[in-house]
Amino acid sequence: MRLVIAECSADYAGRLTAHLSRARRLLMLKGDGSILIHSETGSYKPLNWMNPPVNFTTHEPDDVQVAAGVTQIWRVGQQKTADILWIQIYEIVAEVDHELGKDPGLIKDGVEAHLQALLAEQIELIGAGAKLVRREYPTQIGPVDILAKGSNGESVAIEIKRRGEIDGVEQLTRYLELLNRDASIAPVRGIFAAQEIKPQAKTLAADRGIECLVLDYELMRDSARDIDSLF
Repeated sequence: MRLVIAECSADYAGRLTAHLSRARRLLMLKGDGSILIHSETGSYKPLNWMNPPVNFTTHEPDDVQVAAGVTQIWRVGQQKTADILWIQIYEIVAEVDHELGKDPGLIKDGVEAHLQALLAEQIELIGAGAKLVRREYPTQIGPVDILAKGSNGESVAIEIKRRGEIDGVEQLTRYLELLNRDASIAPVRGIFAAQEIKPQAKTLAADRGIECLVLDYELMRDSARDIDSLF
């Protein structure tokens, strides 16, 4: 990662044209080849940028550019298109170059695995008297998130998503078709659980005889903390 604070201007040419007048900005050159131009304001969004793969070269300014105070020219060319970003450097105020290494990636709070764990701990959210059979119950096409027993002893297959859409209902439908062939647990009803369920998904679920359950992640997480605090 190379960070350069510089007095600069920039011109973008390609599918569109854009110009940044001379000002002091942060130039970010990332290890993947992308280049971003940031200002003091504007939050996370850069003023201009070039996505990888790119060809990056530096050039000497011509006499006119030298007379205007330009000390070097950066040419950033997109390899897959004809887009070019020209950056004119007038003065480099500060610069740092550091290898950050491989990033493990963002771990989001409230992802499906955590929702699954919370619902398994609080299985009575699907109905009073419900009991957990197991998480990741195997089928021939992959594991269903939770298999439980309802208060009357009926089997319940639960598929969990952060955002419930039609493909999630289709997935649960396929699981139910297989699970209901197993005489040891059939009949099996389905519950489609998510933090948010799209209207189209609710309509399809109702048509398939599948119950929808909206999960309040914050409330479930707080309840789990309250349980932990007792021990």
